[in-house]
Amino acid sequence: MGLAESAREAAAALTLRGVRAIALTYVDNAGITRVKAVPPTRFDHAVTVGVGMSPVFDVFAFDDTITASKDSGGPDGDLRLKPALERLVRLAAQPGWAWAPVDRYEQDGTEHPGCSRTFLRHQVAALAERGYQARASFEVEWGVGRARPDNGFEPACTGPAYGMSSLVQLSDYSRDIVEALTGQGVVVEQLHPEYGRGQFEVSVAAADPVTAADLNVLVRQTIRAVGFRHQVATSFSPVVVAGEVGNGAHLHLSLWRNEQNLFCGGPGPSGLTGIGESFLAGVLAGLPAFVAVGAPSVASYLRMKPSQWAGVFACWGVENREAAMRFIPGSAGPPAANVELKCVDPSANPYLALGSVLALGTAAMDSGLTLPDPVSGDPVLRPDGAAVPRLPESMPEAVAALQANSVLRAAMGDRLLDAFLAVRQAELSAYGGLSPEQIAAASRWRY
Repeated sequence: MGLAESAREAAAALTLRGVRAIALTYVDNAGITRVKAVPPTRFDHAVTVGVGMSPVFDVFAFDDTITASKDSGGPDGDLRLKPALERLVRLAAQPGWAWAPVDRYEQDGTEHPGCSRTFLRHQVAALAERGYQARASFEVEWGVGRARPDNGFEPACTGPAYGMSSLVQLSDYSRDIVEALTGQGVVVEQLHPEYGRGQFEVSVAAADPVTAADLNVLVRQTIRAVGFRHQVATSFSPVVVAGEVGNGAHLHLSLWRNEQNLFCGGPGPSGLTGIGESFLAGVLAGLPAFVAVGAPSVASYLRMKPSQWAGVFACWGVENREAAMRFIPGSAGPPAANVELKCVDPSANPYLALGSVLALGTAAMDSGLTLPDPVSGDPVLRPDGAAVPRLPESMPEAVAALQANSVLRAAMGDRLLDAFLAVRQAELSAYGGLSPEQIAAASRWRY
């Protein structure tokens, strides 16, 4: 069966289930999910020919202002959005709708060098060429509340951190999130109230990297849709209220070969294999540059504070939630061993974030690079006074580290990286001089 016929068959099946439109999404360099939609009768055309979209979206800031880079910007040109047929799913919280993520192509059918999903696919392919695979998942944290007329945030529940009372108050809402995600084939591992006021978190099962990034988009938009039906507002902003705990998007990752988890069963620290340790050492060394991708917004640096489990220290530690790289041996047995990168928040493009981590790790796999000693406890409280380096504390510092990182520049390519940096500069120019309260208010309902 050809691609067009498969697409027609899938669309016809959805039509029989009441679907009348299919949302086609991609995530831009500001971390915003953009969309075009087609009826099922046009889905085969979208899959084979694509849907038009201007390349200027490569340089949209989170507030929809438009900047420009050397090769991106202006009114000229067009791209084709081609949905991934294998990811097509009926949306449980949006009756009559289905969803699929897209890859972006040039008009001549070649891959668009600014497409973040394509960038991630290429990093997965580079890893596979060496005989390795990765599995990943993103935790999703968000604020659930009510938008006040003054653009403020009123939490939709009250009670202690992680408290059952918050779950009771939002019992129907939480149940509907689990039901909707499960109905879409998403394996929910846990859901619970978090530390912040009106803050919740959901974790889903690990998958291959492209699927993991796709799921991050699907999970977040499902949460938003359920919230709308329950008349509550959803904020995935890194900081919903200035001075309070922010939202993370912690990235969990493991490395595999021939069904063997390379983060366990080896002679290295905490059972790491040699390849696994070198991979992680490469990621750790690149974290200062990665922060510009994993925590890319001005609001990100309101969240990146020590002693708040935000992972602001350039170190690794076994089950240490203050370390940027938390190593998790796996209570379910060695195959569950993974690392959690805590210096990631929801303003990040998940495809760029995960692809950047893979690029850093893959580049170091054959280097013999080893990890430094793990750090335990909160680095700011170390009694011996030993300094543990901080990750960048501002967007300019993070951007400078990214610009100087040869691995990420080579992996991303000039077109993608320059557009990404142009967006960072535009957002910094517009919001970098504002107060924390003003920054939080500007980004609160954009993510």
